[in-house]
Amino acid sequence: MNKTSSTLELYAVPRLTSEDQAVLGEIHQMRKAMRHVLRTPRRWEGGLRRSVLAKAIQGSNSIEGYEVAEDDAIAALDDEEPMSADEKTFEEVKGYQRAMSYVLAIGGDSLATYDTAELRAMHFMMLQHEPSKSPGRFRRGAIYVHNHETEQQVYAGPDHEVVPDLMGALVSSLRGNNEHDPVVRSAMAHLNLVMIHPFRDGNGRMARALATLVLTRSDIGEPAFSSIEEWLGVKSNTLDYYAALGHTGHGRWAPRPDAGIWLSFCLRAHHMQAQTMTQRFEDASRYWVHLDAIAARHKLSERVMDPLFDAILGYRIRRGGYMKRAGIEGQTATRDLAHLARIGLLTAHGSGRGSHYTAASPLLEIRADVRSRRESVTDPYPWMRSRLAEPISWEA
Repeated sequence: MNKTSSTLELYAVPRLTSEDQAVLGEIHQMRKAMRHVLRTPRRWEGGLRRSVLAKAIQGSNSIEGYEVAEDDAIAALDDEEPMSADEKTFEEVKGYQRAMSYVLAIGGDSLATYDTAELRAMHFMMLQHEPSKSPGRFRRGAIYVHNHETEQQVYAGPDHEVVPDLMGALVSSLRGNNEHDPVVRSAMAHLNLVMIHPFRDGNGRMARALATLVLTRSDIGEPAFSSIEEWLGVKSNTLDYYAALGHTGHGRWAPRPDAGIWLSFCLRAHHMQAQTMTQRFEDASRYWVHLDAIAARHKLSERVMDPLFDAILGYRIRRGGYMKRAGIEGQTATRDLAHLARIGLLTAHGSGRGSHYTAASPLLEIRADVRSRRESVTDPYPWMRSRLAEPISWEA
């Protein structure tokens, strides 16, 4: 492909339909309600934020075939050894965790701006453990995406010679696109990066991380609770994700004037994830009412409430992680966890480095009762799944 002016065009923000505008308004209403809740410090906020970030890390990596348990995503956050993931998979998870930690730490910096050096640095954070994949460097050759089930080529990226200019155009659009809603800008940044496919590997994860970065540099609210990576990682949603990209890209880099199906897909993801987060806020408040009653009954120290909350969320509790988060000595951590097991709140498993604790019957019963009160998540675009299931017109 020659380096022409047409190849340097990006996918432009499509005109929002009345349906899109209504859904976007509802997304912001839900986000506003969550911000209102978080304005007052909540005891569950830190634990829930950690859980949400772990789910996002797990979801984004699962899309690329790196399947890990949520506990291993938590281990990456806590700088601990994995509980079940193999070394290669865990390195992928840790790489993504590093990049996302950067996104959340620096995203709200008023002096921060977008540039290609930043995006290359994020890519290096993700893939520094794989030197053969050229971490931090744009690709120097052609790139193709294949469907591994059908062995069909489903996408061909632009010529590598135009990649630096395309990425320059992308960051320029992010600097000057403030007239559009941040959720819309996030969706378009995601689309353009994944379609440019600027790196030899890690393009999907980079696109999703960039989408989250755009949200952190806006006034959308708490970034950790605004990402859609967890939602995209659910298998049925992942299939729709690839279909939305297919219906938009048609198999090759040739930006079209309308990316409407992609934008609606992203709005759908944000809406349904926001509903899920609203449910989790309500769940967390109910869990703590029960945990406070348990603590009073057993005269428990406040420091053991966090591991109990983790356990009720479904995580395996390890002594090392508890020590770090509580800032206590090993003997104290051992004594606390053993006591919680002795009074029937936790169940002990294994020995030595593999030892851990999980929720025992009282906590499991609380979790089942609280989750049974959840309302079903509604689909704001009930027609979309059938639309995405239609055949994609691939172009040569």
